Amino acid sequence: MHHLIQTARTAQHRAARAATTIGATHPRTRLLLAAAALAAASAWEVGHHVTDLHPPSNGSGEAD
Repeated sequence: MHHLIQTARTAQHRAARAATTIGATHPRTRLLLAAAALAAASAWEVGHHVTDLHPPSNGSGEAD
């Protein structure tokens, strides 16, 4: 199941890089964002949560 989290994380990083390089409205960026959303949804369906990758912060912008 850990591979689903890694897949979602990789997809999100690829989409972020595309948005930075070619722009957020470029069709390729939009496709990568959709792929990232599907990967995240797949991970969520098997029980992974956002906090599995991003622990809650203490309100100061830093992780606990």
